[in-house]
Amino acid sequence: MVHRITDSEVAYVGITVGAGTRDESPKLNGLAHYVEHCVFKGCRTAFGHDLTARQIINKIEGIGGEINAYTTKEETTFYAATPVEHYRQTLQLLADLVLRPTFPKRETDKELGVILDEIDSYEDSPSELIYDDFESLVFSGHPLAQPILGKRKTLKTVASTQTHPLAWVTNNFTPDRMVVFTQGRISFDAVSKQVEQIFSDCRVSEMPVNRKSPATYIPQSASFKRHTHQTHVMLGGRAYPLGHKKQLAMYLLNNILGGGSLNSRLNLSLREQKGLVYTVESQYVPLSDTGYWSIYFATEAENQAQCMELIKDELRKLREEKLSTLQLQRALTQLHGQMAISAENQENTVLAMGKQMLYYNEAPTWQETYRKVAQTTADTLQDVANDLLAENTVCTLIYE
Repeated sequence: MVHRITDSEVAYVGITVGAGTRDESPKLNGLAHYVEHCVFKGCRTAFGHDLTARQIINKIEGIGGEINAYTTKEETTFYAATPVEHYRQTLQLLADLVLRPTFPKRETDKELGVILDEIDSYEDSPSELIYDDFESLVFSGHPLAQPILGKRKTLKTVASTQTHPLAWVTNNFTPDRMVVFTQGRISFDAVSKQVEQIFSDCRVSEMPVNRKSPATYIPQSASFKRHTHQTHVMLGGRAYPLGHKKQLAMYLLNNILGGGSLNSRLNLSLREQKGLVYTVESQYVPLSDTGYWSIYFATEAENQAQCMELIKDELRKLREEKLSTLQLQRALTQLHGQMAISAENQENTVLAMGKQMLYYNEAPTWQETYRKVAQTTADTLQDVANDLLAENTVCTLIYE
């Protein structure tokens, strides 16, 4: 577990589980996300009482709290924000949901309809769907290529019986694969004692974690007819995993290239100077044993080739032209401010804390992380660019 003491009247409590989409069999794709939805439909308390979906919601919202969850390729996380005086009952409820879900069939059948609607909505949004299809391209043939939401056919198999979700919980929602994370005006000892009490009699999973790293990377290109009014494009490739010695350097390099700011190189080149796109952005996603980087933009069909050339030019500059001392300092100053502002969002901070603990067994503050980033040199950034951004290593996906 990990706990951070603050002066806030709001407490955050959560449980993150090291199991996600990549741990599903292809025939049950979407199971992790389905379970994330359906644990809220009913559970049994530690005292043997069954709670309905409405009772679960009322236990949190009735005290003014908020509860949520999400699934990724590698984790499933459940968390809540609550007035600090109610953190104990909130943590107990989260534990009941994760450890003792009942999956009442009548309720889960309704939730299946909600998930299928979510898939339809997602497929109607090319700017979102393209990220899934791009991951399928970069990790072709590997479980990481599976969509988090699953597919209609596999979801109907998942939901046909309680066996599949119950087996998933039994095999994966065990203390050896969990991190409990909390934050608020609470002592560490108080939280620690409650966590120990809740999980003391829980068994360890008998199913070993069986993750295989993706095979040798072979860049691919693909194009699909989506009949959208714009052409949507993604390009990128494999990148460093979590914990890699160059992970933070890549984090900084991505911020320079196209990470969320209007003065990123891609935004200045494609939007501000040429007016070719409304949005262009890059991202770097490190995973436990691999990772990927990507660039996304949407433009009119006649501008696609010019956009691609401008992007290739920006990638070439990062490979061939080392940042000056002033450019590097400006990039670090900007990142420092972004990290400081981001840290003001307590929800994001506590979720990051849980994930860090899961993978690193520590949860550094943003200041500690920044101090490591600040050690990055211009030579290292150029090395990273040449490692990852070479033209012959790039995958391309186009929605026409």
